[in-house]
Amino acid sequence: MYTVDLNSDLGESFGAYKIGNDEAVISHVTSANVACGFHASDPLVMEKTIRMAKEKGVEVGAHPGMPDLMGFGRRVMQISPAEAKAYTLYQISAIGGMCKAQGVSLQHVKPHGALYNMAAKDYALSKGICEAIYEYDKNLIVLALSGGELARAAKDMGLAVALEVFADRAYEEDGSLVDRRKEGAMITDEEDAIKRVVRMIKEGKVTAITGKDIDIQADSICVHGDGVKALAFVERIRQTLKQENITVCSLRNKQ
Repeated sequence: MYTVDLNSDLGESFGAYKIGNDEAVISHVTSANVACGFHASDPLVMEKTIRMAKEKGVEVGAHPGMPDLMGFGRRVMQISPAEAKAYTLYQISAIGGMCKAQGVSLQHVKPHGALYNMAAKDYALSKGICEAIYEYDKNLIVLALSGGELARAAKDMGLAVALEVFADRAYEEDGSLVDRRKEGAMITDEEDAIKRVVRMIKEGKVTAITGKDIDIQADSICVHGDGVKALAFVERIRQTLKQENITVCSLRNKQ
């Protein structure tokens, strides 16, 4: 029997600036990665997103990023492991407090953007992130790139780990995500994205941008909430998973 979590990065609007289609997307996922105020979001957006997740029965995760609102957390910054730890602790404390106020239990932590990609390749940085998670709540699940250093650091620290794959992103041969500035980095064809998702779950394989098949483990599928076709992707993927007899459930229920 195949089971998988379906997640999306949500709560990334800021003040008067609206990003994504959270109200529609949240109805089709099982876990929501909620921005915590560094790369996106603000207190009102965070509060609203948590409330929507609670109403829909969707699990909430912290989505900490770089302190880079203008760059949406996607620009690489030179930070130390100690800074990564402090940034992560600050942000999960914020979202955790808001969850507690609404009677919601925080399920997981998934770094955002540049922090996510840097952690996937840097064990020391990942260790700092994981220390923050462990010290805040050692029962939280770390949502990390399949095959990356964050997953290794989390396991070494004794944290629960869920390995994530992407429906709408291309892969390099080493399992890392293709840089968004590179042609072909985003998968925009719905049929292609859906076929890739099913194969990643059932076969543990994905075709890299070079054409080579690589190994991958799919505990959770991510569809970016700010993507042009986010709603179409998540609706079609959810339907197809049902047709393929793949059970969609939250990370907490998969553990």
